Amino acid sequence: MTTAHSSTTFADLTTIGVGGPIRTFLTPHTRDEVIAAVREADDAGVPLSVIGGGSNLLVSDDPFDGVVVRDARQEIRFGDAQADGTVSVSADAGCNWDDFVAVTVSHGLEGVEGLSGIPGTVGASVVQNIGAYGQEVASSVTQVDAWDRQHTRIVTLDAEHLDFGYRTSALKTSMYDAPARPSSRFFPTPRFVVLSVTFRLRNSDEGTVGYGQLAKALGVEVGDRMAVTAIRDAVLTVRAAKGMLEDAHRYRIPAMTGAKRDDTIAAALHAQREATGTDSPDFNRHSCGSFFTNPILDAAQAAALPDDAPRFPATLPSGEPGTKTSAAWLIDHAGFHKGYAIADNAPASLSTLHTLALTNRGSARAEDIAVLARTVRDGVEHAYGIRLIPEPVIVGLEL
Repeated sequence: MTTAHSSTTFADLTTIGVGGPIRTFLTPHTRDEVIAAVREADDAGVPLSVIGGGSNLLVSDDPFDGVVVRDARQEIRFGDAQADGTVSVSADAGCNWDDFVAVTVSHGLEGVEGLSGIPGTVGASVVQNIGAYGQEVASSVTQVDAWDRQHTRIVTLDAEHLDFGYRTSALKTSMYDAPARPSSRFFPTPRFVVLSVTFRLRNSDEGTVGYGQLAKALGVEVGDRMAVTAIRDAVLTVRAAKGMLEDAHRYRIPAMTGAKRDDTIAAALHAQREATGTDSPDFNRHSCGSFFTNPILDAAQAAALPDDAPRFPATLPSGEPGTKTSAAWLIDHAGFHKGYAIADNAPASLSTLHTLALTNRGSARAEDIAVLARTVRDGVEHAYGIRLIPEPVIVGLEL
């Protein structure tokens, strides 16, 4: 049965802990209930936000006069091992992403261990095409079952239809007329609402260490094979050292009840105490994660970068070769260092551990985060002529 919640705010539901009150917040427990909640909102012509873990979302402090839906389904289904050594694994969209990774690793499956610790849900993972430490969701996804809001029917989308790119997909782009410019029709929820995701993972208890920072943490070389459990543990440790995990205390509040498995909440709280030395909230984790995407530049823009700026081969949206550089490097070298705030004791600042995270220091409102984001974005553009694009979905705020 769909549960309706009263007196819930986006501050309750998001990892950054800001955002105004929600008129209607629903947590449907079946596929039919998810579809019904979406259809009813669309038929009524009210704003709709289908939310995952709330980790990639910045919403204004004003009341949200619409419907917020958080899928409460969390089942994971395993297929039989195939002759090519792979296993098909399907998960409901509402399944907590790190719960999903933990379960697949415990089953001796390779393919998503490098994505450990990323906040969010399985459904949100394909919208954003999450990636870290040499892996992307796109490399493991075979199909997505979704509700098509335009044609009011369930559809199955394969990798070609999903059109995965760097931190994007056809699901995400359906919300925008242009980068960071919301669509008048489908925003802040994509045209296709994810119902379940099917992955093809390798039946192996070892994975490949595909990223230099991770290899260093493990004391191995890039390309070496190691136990997927060891890779997962190392990823969680590296992410914790940069404050790029969610604050597990958020699952103690009523609005988050049932959003993550009890055993993984307990493990996350224990690890957080070990990392921070306290059971208090860790404000470096009160963020949207990486707030800006790494820019992909054309040849002229890349040539204008300082000689010591990071450069990586990439592909432009046009399909032409490009160069990816580091948003964190640009922010730091434009003068916005770790812990930067626009004023002493400001309620929002850059993380003290990572320049790419904008954080709520305990009392920030959405506009405080927006002011900091504008300041950093404009400073980088003034210094390097590169306009950073926000990664989170931004609702009711102008950046």
